Amino acid sequence: MSLGLSAFVFAALVAWVSWKIYEFLKQRQKVVTLIDRIPGPPAIPILGCAYQFKLDSVEFTYQLEDWGRTYALLEGGLGMVRAWVGPVPVVFLCRDEAVKILLESTTQITKPSQYNFIKRWLGTGLLTSTNEKWHSRRKMLTPAFHFNILNKFVPVFSKEAKVFVEQIEKFADSGEELDLFPFIKRCALDIICETAMGAEIGAQRGRNSAYVDAVATLNRLIWHHERLPWMWLKPVWYLSGNGFAFDAALTLTTDFTRKVGIVLGPGASDAPLQIIAERRKNFVRGDAPADATGRQRLAFLDLLLSMQAENRLSDEDIREEVDTFMFEGHDTTSSGMGFAIWFLAQNPAFQEKVHSEVDDVFGDSDRPVTPEDLKRLPYLEQCIKEALRLMPSVPFFARILTEDFVFHDRVVPKGVTVVVSPVAVHRDPRNFEDAETYNPENFTQENIAKRHPYSFIPFAAGPRNCIGQKFALLEEKAVLSTFFRRYRVTTEQNLDNNRPVPEIIIKPSQGFRVKLYKRSCPC
Repeated sequence: MSLGLSAFVFAALVAWVSWKIYEFLKQRQKVVTLIDRIPGPPAIPILGCAYQFKLDSVEFTYQLEDWGRTYALLEGGLGMVRAWVGPVPVVFLCRDEAVKILLESTTQITKPSQYNFIKRWLGTGLLTSTNEKWHSRRKMLTPAFHFNILNKFVPVFSKEAKVFVEQIEKFADSGEELDLFPFIKRCALDIICETAMGAEIGAQRGRNSAYVDAVATLNRLIWHHERLPWMWLKPVWYLSGNGFAFDAALTLTTDFTRKVGIVLGPGASDAPLQIIAERRKNFVRGDAPADATGRQRLAFLDLLLSMQAENRLSDEDIREEVDTFMFEGHDTTSSGMGFAIWFLAQNPAFQEKVHSEVDDVFGDSDRPVTPEDLKRLPYLEQCIKEALRLMPSVPFFARILTEDFVFHDRVVPKGVTVVVSPVAVHRDPRNFEDAETYNPENFTQENIAKRHPYSFIPFAAGPRNCIGQKFALLEEKAVLSTFFRRYRVTTEQNLDNNRPVPEIIIKPSQGFRVKLYKRSCPC
């Protein structure tokens, strides 16, 4: 190549690179200009707002609440808050009108890069997948959550609820305080293992509960990683020890779901996907367990296997969905049940109404809960929903914009991550009088009818709403009705000394410390 030609190629390359840099900077300036028209906390180059982030999760909760009130919910606020997490812009939606526009969209359903870290754990199952894979998977799985199928799981809910109340009986009338949260988590884990995997693992009786601790570790570390941009640097992540802790917890959880069909012990098989192979044999033979009526009861995994028999799912597809439902199906419901009991422990008048309702339905019988019973517990459902209003199990969920998002005179440009905050939406004083106070009357039919339909979104809404929300409400009503048939509960905790921590799943910073008292009925 001649010197002249080489010089020309070099000059062309420099011009092309310069043009690309110019285009990037021009687009970046457009994004910065549009984003900074939205109210939000002060930001500096490179670190953004992160230099202000409280390292302690509880203190960070106070900080988020303060920013929400200051920039989104006060009079004149748009219900939107912008934050720069390092160099990455994030816009929080905190009011129903803006949330409605986003969640009703059939195109704005793509999960942002912030979910990539979760994909190491859950793969691209229903929670994390997007576009065509999500559409086809959602359509395929929706029939598994029909009421006729869910009602067949009620005997499992009832059986494990009875184990739960028996496990804590030794604390009743002792004057001793206990933390209910670990007991509730193990109950929810036993339920999801039997309903999703068809496996009785006995977590409440002391077996296999390490999975619960591993999930708690993953929740904490993922939240830590996402909110502190310096943790995005892999050397910092591992030198801090967080990376190694994450990998260990990840190995435990994925191994657990692959082996959960076997009663784990020192000789447990390490063969990958063993449970799928075991359940496939039973499925082909028609050996699924029967429900209380003698009809065959299929676990969620059996339904996935039926789809695999039609060549619609691979073993890895099944593993992704099982991992997703194992996580979502025990962590979200245990948070919801725990906060419902805890709020009722603080409010004896509301608790007494729950006692009256369950007594009307069950009398002094200790019989199992039935689907018909659950339909007759509207006040208990109000109490559960009010707990979910104040403490939605999933405190944030996000989309990356595939087109510009316009609200009033503000534009959030394509490519920016938008986060919906149910915690803020549920505290909008325009929809809830005395919004910080627990009051089940917020969920009478009359009061629901007065509000914006997107004022209560604990299960999201629109085309990408939670597929398991009916399952969750049935489970929570079954377990809590069993609990309140047997116990009265009190607590000295409140939100001042037991702040919520908004990780992937919201949790109490100090557990649910309560005292139990047996009720007079023998149930």
